[in-house]
Parts: sequence; structure tokens; C-alpha cells
Amino acid sequence: MPGSSPRNLLDMDTFSKSDPVVVLFVQVSGSSEWKEFGRTEVIDNTLNPDFVRKFVLDYYFEEKQNLRFDVNSPPGSHSALSGAQDFLGQAFVALGEVIGSQRGRLERPLTGVPGKRCGTILLLAEELSNCRDIVTMQLCANKLDKKDFFGKSDPFLVFYRSNEDGTFTICHKTEVVKNTLNPVWQPFTIPVRALCNGDYDRTVKIDVYDWDRDGSHDFIGEFATSYRELSRAQSQFTVYEVLNPRKKCKKKKYVNSGTVTLLSFSVESEFTFVDYIRGGTQLNFTVAIDFTASNGLPSQPTSLHYASPYQLSAYALALKAVGEIIQDYDSDKLFPAYGFGAKVPPDGKISHQFPLNNNMENPSCAGIEGVLESYLQSLRTVQLYGPTNFAPVINQVAGTAAQVTDGSQYHVLLIITDGVISDMLQTKEAIVTASSLPMSIIIVGVGPAEFEAMEELDGDEVRLSSRGRYAERDIVQFVPFRDYVDDSGNQVLSMARLAKDVLAEIPEQLLSYMKTRDIKPRRADPE
Repeated sequence: MPGSSPRNLLDMDTFSKSDPVVVLFVQVSGSSEWKEFGRTEVIDNTLNPDFVRKFVLDYYFEEKQNLRFDVNSPPGSHSALSGAQDFLGQAFVALGEVIGSQRGRLERPLTGVPGKRCGTILLLAEELSNCRDIVTMQLCANKLDKKDFFGKSDPFLVFYRSNEDGTFTICHKTEVVKNTLNPVWQPFTIPVRALCNGDYDRTVKIDVYDWDRDGSHDFIGEFATSYRELSRAQSQFTVYEVLNPRKKCKKKKYVNSGTVTLLSFSVESEFTFVDYIRGGTQLNFTVAIDFTASNGLPSQPTSLHYASPYQLSAYALALKAVGEIIQDYDSDKLFPAYGFGAKVPPDGKISHQFPLNNNMENPSCAGIEGVLESYLQSLRTVQLYGPTNFAPVINQVAGTAAQVTDGSQYHVLLIITDGVISDMLQTKEAIVTASSLPMSIIIVGVGPAEFEAMEELDGDEVRLSSRGRYAERDIVQFVPFRDYVDDSGNQVLSMARLAKDVLAEIPEQLLSYMKTRDIKPRRADPE
């Protein structure tokens, strides 16, 4: 949910300061079209406005969500008395850049007025809390009314959330405790939004029943509370009187139908991907590209590595599609990039993890453009050969991931390949080992080959195993690039579709690692 605060705006008014408004435009996925999403209020006579109105956007990690902020003085304002709107500048940014920036704050220069400094715009993003807390509570009862003729009652509780219109919706039932008037129910867990829809003072009604085999359960009594009242039990026991309205009307000496005691109440938050990114978790992106001979000679138009003057190769498209999204979450924008399956100079030895920039000490490239440049340079200097081995580069990234396991770093390895894997057993072993580390693997298959073996590595249907060991988590996502090629030849649309599918699982994979290690997000530094 970005908010905006322009600074040091252009002064377009002769007698007073500008009256700015910010207009947000969102780019339509896969096209160059921009659509207006909304606009802030107008703030009169200031060059440093802080806008109150916020823009509420749906955020998708796996999509490149391009935003444009135009700052104007609208017609009819002090600074646009001529009736025309004054343009004060604009800024372009991806939503992921704002989320991935420190504390969700990003400052950008405003541009667009030739020869003028237009000032800057400060963008702030925060996740709207959809009441993600989960409650665990335990209750017991004492001296409930006896309902069964031959024995004691078989009590259970039914919880109801109250609705805006005064009706009630059932949200939880406890188990039945047989043959007792003093039951102790098992602890149970329920999302706060299910209990009260995020309104802590909304009534929660609890009915007490005696279970009957035929389903005609006998009503013992009821009591009402609220989330806020229940939460006080974190520091003290809370006892509720169970009342039966019909008995209360009939019997003058009626006191209650027993009591229910809240024994324990605890709250835990369910953390989101954004919580970890805002807490400082960095995504580290590594690329591995297939340089085996089956790709065809790069100089030939039939080669999967062939780049014409008019369009990128399938390898370059896949790299840009994934990399341009992930780079928003990596502060240094330095990406290790490797090739595999080629004979490399000077001695022509076969390598399965040679740095594309030819620097063994530092294989990192500056930005996705740097990776593309090094990839094209390598195509001119190495000899495509074989076989297709994945394990060396997976083990290389796993070794790096193993050095920092506190949740501050998470690694994403992109492997782009054209075909049948040669070291399947070693690759399965490498993935099973890597599944306990903070990393994910994306495999994009290019070309017409059959990729059945990759489906096994993906592990969506059957959990991957190696020598009797099972992967701790599913960390591999495989897609064939041909499934995403747009029929009309629109490469931007092809890249958007590919990125959406291959990156969709990354947030859940990151969360599964954090959860298994009980790693909580670091709190963002105070403003």
C-alpha cells in the first residue's frame, strides 16, 4: 500500500507555491499501456506535501508491477489559474522495488521537465494486516446441569461469531467429553479473523450442549464474551456463568447451569513473505546456463542460443523474465552467473560451473544486464560440449547458503537448460541436501526436448528422495519455456507469463524454511 511524499517540487506559481496532486498509473501486464489507478488529494501552496490518501494495491511477488507517479498542479488551483494543468514531474518504479527497499521506503527523483530539477518523491509501502493472528485456548467447565437420565452429561462447546446484521455464524466446535459434569476440553487453535473478523470487541457467543447420539443435542446454557475479554486470560483465569434463559424465566431461585473457565489463551502471528522482506531478508539470485552442444552452434539461427538483431534467445528471455523481478529484492544487485557443459579456455577442459565473467575469484555480474553481457561474451569464447550436469552448480550454491542460515539470506538458483539431465542421481542427492537450506531452485527448460526427468525433480506430486532420504521441503519448480511463448510473438507477454509461474512458489518456499527453523522476521528499524 504505497503512500507518497514529494519533496522540493518545482514552483510553477508566480505569487505562491504549487498545489500538488499525485496521480498513480499502473502498467497493463505485457503491454506499454498505462491506466490511471487513483489520485491523492490536492494540497494547497506547498513544495513539500505529505499526502494522506493511500493507494491500496494487490501485491504479487511473481509479477513485475510497474507503477508511474505523476505529480501535477490540477486546473483551477492557485498555480494553474490558466485552466491548464501544470506538470511537476514523474517517477517510474516497480512495486517490488518499494517492498524490497529498506523499511519499505524508497526515494526517487522526479523527472520529465527538461532542464529543471523537479525534486524527489518518497514512497512508503506497508502490508495491510488482514488480522493474521492465531489463537490457542483451553477451557474447562464445572457443575454443568445433568441432562442424561442414566448418567451424567456429555458436554461440548459451540462458538459463534456475531455478524454486522446481528446474526451469528458458527466458527468452532470442541470435542465431546463423555459422562462428566466437569469436563476439560483439549486446547484448540482458531484464526482471530474466524473468531471476530478482526473486531476485538465484537460479541463471541458460546453455547454449551449435551451430546446425544441421534443428533438432538440438549441445550445446557450459554454465555457471551469478546476477543478482548478472552485475551485478558493471558494474565488471569476467567470464569463465565453458563445461563439457560428458559430456566431463568421459570425458576425464581435459578442461579446458573454451571460455569466455564478459560484456562489458557495465547496468540501467535502468522508471518508473511513481506514481513521477512521488510525485516531485511535478502534474496540472492544465482544463474546457471546450459552450454552443451545439443543447443546448436550459437552462430546458427537454429541454435537455442542464437540471438537475432530483432529478438533475444530463449535463454536470454528466461533470464530477464526471472531476474528482473528478483533483482528488486537484492540490495547489491550483484548476481553470480555460471555456465555448465562447455570446454573453456585456455586449456579446453570441460567445466560444469565456469563463471560467465571469466573471474573465478568473483563470479558476480552487475545487474541482470551484466549477466546478459557475460553470457553473450561466453558464447563467443567457450566450446559447447557436454554432458548436462546440474549437481556441481547446485552444490556450489548450497555451500554458500549453508554459511548463513539465520533467515537474513535466502538463495534462488535459476538453471536454464535444453535437455536431458546426465547426472540424475547426483542431482537428486544435491537437491535433497539443499532442501534443508535457505534456497530454492528454478529450472526452465528451453527447446523441443521432452522433460520428464525434470518433473520428478519438481516434487509437486511425489516428494523427491535420494538413497532413502526424503527432501525436507519442496524447493524445485520446473517449467518448459515453450508453454509460455505468446503466439503473436510478444516477448514481453511471454516473459510476464513465465515469471508469474516460476516465481509463484518462492514466497511459500521461503516461509516453509523460516517456519521449520522457527525463524521470526526481524523488526524493521524504527522510523
